[in-house]
Amino acid sequence: MSLLRQPILLLARSTTVKSLVTRMPVTSSVVDRFVPGETNESAVDAARALVDDGLAVTLDYLGEDTTDTAQAEATVAAYVDLLKALGQAGLAGRAEVSVKLSAVGQFLPDDGDGIALENARTICRAARNAGTTVTLDMEDHTTTDRTLRTLRELRKDFPETGAVLQAYLRRTEDDCRALAYEGSRVRLCKGAYNEPPEVAFTDTVDVDKSYVRCLKVLLGGDGYPMVASHDPRMIEIAAALASRFGRAAGTYEYQMLYGVRPDEQKRLAAAGETMRVYVPYGGEWYGYLTRRLAERPQNLAFFLRSLVSKG
Repeated sequence: MSLLRQPILLLARSTTVKSLVTRMPVTSSVVDRFVPGETNESAVDAARALVDDGLAVTLDYLGEDTTDTAQAEATVAAYVDLLKALGQAGLAGRAEVSVKLSAVGQFLPDDGDGIALENARTICRAARNAGTTVTLDMEDHTTTDRTLRTLRELRKDFPETGAVLQAYLRRTEDDCRALAYEGSRVRLCKGAYNEPPEVAFTDTVDVDKSYVRCLKVLLGGDGYPMVASHDPRMIEIAAALASRFGRAAGTYEYQMLYGVRPDEQKRLAAAGETMRVYVPYGGEWYGYLTRRLAERPQNLAFFLRSLVSKG
């Protein structure tokens, strides 16, 4: 599968292929399945429909690896406008936003970390004004320490800011221990980037074992764990651990991607669990989907299976 990485990345950069793919009816239905639209209005509409189904939402305005100041500022403005719209629509109590620091300036020259921090502060302030929160997405391992440093700074003024940790990184169990304190919101996912074996587990069984170890730390800690997985086994294990540690519903939550296992999402919500749907939107949907495949081409089979079975 690694042989597919470079061809997929080339497709991600091709505006010609994007134009062709966008006009294909089959592709349009696939994109609509995983990305509800390109505008804030489409994001709010998707959030409203999910909330009406008893689900919570986190919205991600697509874009990453920004190396242009104007683009970073445009991303911040989009988030501020989105948060205002969520507040006006009465959705802020059930919908938050997820932000990638690389989309708001982390990779800019001359103090990218400082620029990203100030831009993230602007988004956090808008979220608080709207009555909701922000979670900082995690990217590849080279940005982990930088992202956690920014998180610590943000939490001085916005302690409600959420973190994301990736179980396939060998360091993550220790990071879970460091973040499992009262008031700390932590989303635990398996991880989707193509990481070297010296920093990440590469065998599926090892990743699963790490995920369970991290779940034990977070669910046994004092924070608010967010269990981000579509794996039925991990969901069952999380439920068992929540029971073992005396976790009441509402002291943790489940998270899944928009368009993936929607029936299971509704089942968990109907059972009284907090089930949050991760909704990516925006004009960068083409790059988002193709880069997800390039980062870990095994995702190709995952997306294909998702198209076959919506349950």
